[in-house]
Amino acid sequence: MLHTAILEQSRGFADDIVALRRAIHAEPELGLANPKTRDKLRASLAHLPLTWREGPSTTGLVATLTGTAPTSAPLRRVLLRGDTDALPMDEETGLPFASTVPGAMHSCGHDTHAAMLAGAAHVLCARAEHFAGEVQFMFQPGEEGFHGARFMIDDGLLNPAPDAAFALHIMPDSPHGLVAGRAGALLASADRFEIIVTGQGGHASMPHQTLDPMPVACEIVTAIQTMVTRRFPVADPVVVTVAEIHAGTTHNVIPDRAVLKGTLRTLSPDNRAALHNRLTTLAQGIAAAHGLSATVLIVEGFPVTLCDPRAVDLGERVTGALGPDLRFHRLSHPIMGAEDFAYVLNQVPGAMFFLGVAAAGSDLQHCCGIHSPRMVVDESALPLGTALLAGCAEQFLAQGFA
Repeated sequence: MLHTAILEQSRGFADDIVALRRAIHAEPELGLANPKTRDKLRASLAHLPLTWREGPSTTGLVATLTGTAPTSAPLRRVLLRGDTDALPMDEETGLPFASTVPGAMHSCGHDTHAAMLAGAAHVLCARAEHFAGEVQFMFQPGEEGFHGARFMIDDGLLNPAPDAAFALHIMPDSPHGLVAGRAGALLASADRFEIIVTGQGGHASMPHQTLDPMPVACEIVTAIQTMVTRRFPVADPVVVTVAEIHAGTTHNVIPDRAVLKGTLRTLSPDNRAALHNRLTTLAQGIAAAHGLSATVLIVEGFPVTLCDPRAVDLGERVTGALGPDLRFHRLSHPIMGAEDFAYVLNQVPGAMFFLGVAAAGSDLQHCCGIHSPRMVVDESALPLGTALLAGCAEQFLAQGFA
């Protein structure tokens, strides 16, 4: 079978995939500038027949491969994406290739994503005579809150636009070889908010002579939870978390203001807009009722990650064709985390899938998840991810979403 051959070829590149992953892991980089990672990727793929593009805003790369199979049918274009940036945290795994950079670690698996994508480039270059059309390999920095995908899109690196797009995200606490996905909302939008409650401070023994922002801020926190459960349907949920409260400098002084900070998560664009409006109305109304004022600042983050049903079906078919080492699971509900591959999926039909990379037979309850300083990966799963990416690309180029 075609896809079985892709898996065998992917395993043939296993040593290269693992070596690249370890090299990236040892020198993690943050944000939109990942020059060492970029250079490692360019070097590992330099001998392949790829054309390269970079933009001014990031160190992101797009490599393009053109298939050489003869065809009279219209040519398709497919994008595969892997992110490259790390998280600002110290590593505690004790691995021989652990981070050598204090305060930085690949604890979200982006080192594996980039290495699996590079592996897919190797596989598809070796198979170029079997397909027609173009594959775009998008190596993207700045996923961890820096909007790297949006910057690369704004830089024109996805022009001409692909006809479909696919990405993987590893899950170190999911069974080895389990591929998970769902049609529609896979991940939430994620916005940040800051509410500044302004009053008039004074001596703590004479609160009646002040406009105390503290009880007003507390009332706003409680009212937010009521708003979530009473103004939004449970079938289209939202999550509002107040994660920081800052006010005051000492025990006997009422401050002039209190500041609340947190996150807003939604699964639909309509609820996202409604939540922004209702949070502002709520905070300002409660403050005004007590003679104070409230300013609400919202910083938009990633949009909802929406997967095209046709792309999810394609991923399921490819997973099944790759053999028994991979199996597909349809998620019953979205995950309230966020992902900036959403920017790509806002413009291009496609899907993201999760790949379980726990060691076979692991006690999953004791496996550290992503963003843990002790997160580890069973590297024997990486060729499976490479095969899935390459298989999705080749399948789409051959038949589209059919």
